Amino acid sequence: MSAARAAHIAPLELPGRRLYLRTLVDSDHAAWYEVRSRCRDWLVPWEPRPAGTPPASEDRASFSARCALRERERQIGTGFGFGIFVDDRFAGEVTLSSIQRGPFQSASIGYWIDRDLAGQGLVPEAVVVTLRFAFETLGLHRVEISIIPRNAASRRVVEKLGLRVEGLAERYLEIDGVWEDHIRFAVTAEEWQERGHELVADWLGVEH
Repeated sequence: MSAARAAHIAPLELPGRRLYLRTLVDSDHAAWYEVRSRCRDWLVPWEPRPAGTPPASEDRASFSARCALRERERQIGTGFGFGIFVDDRFAGEVTLSSIQRGPFQSASIGYWIDRDLAGQGLVPEAVVVTLRFAFETLGLHRVEISIIPRNAASRRVVEKLGLRVEGLAERYLEIDGVWEDHIRFAVTAEEWQERGHELVADWLGVEH
């Protein structure tokens, strides 16, 4: 899908309590780039990247291509990438990616937040919004979040939500040129049916 065609498709928006999630469009580049530039040293060490490969380009053309790719994934149902917005200010991203249908019905969640907004419970709220979408709109059966053990900030997100630990996946993903172990956390549709109302009430402030 071209960037021009993607621009004509209405963004998808999901409401939270203090924030909302919205698929990114070309006009978000300036705000996105400002946060990425300011927080680069804080973010890049945790991002997937093969050894010897420079960080992905962040210019406007590359951002437009990225938006178009994410829109294509949305249209075919293999992934959803959202910006996190707080008071209409771009604050970070959350993705629901690697969606597998058939007998798997599974996906993975990833996220990052502006360093200046970290620790305020915004990412757990964004994750609950994403989980609700994954289970109640997309009908998935399992969603996982994989985290490098020493990434304390990311681990606090799943700990606040009380997500189930599945175990350690050794040398699971190449992060900033190093094959890193990851702790895998997961939620199934059965667990969401049991705990979803509690998470929605606690984090989104609405009865479920």
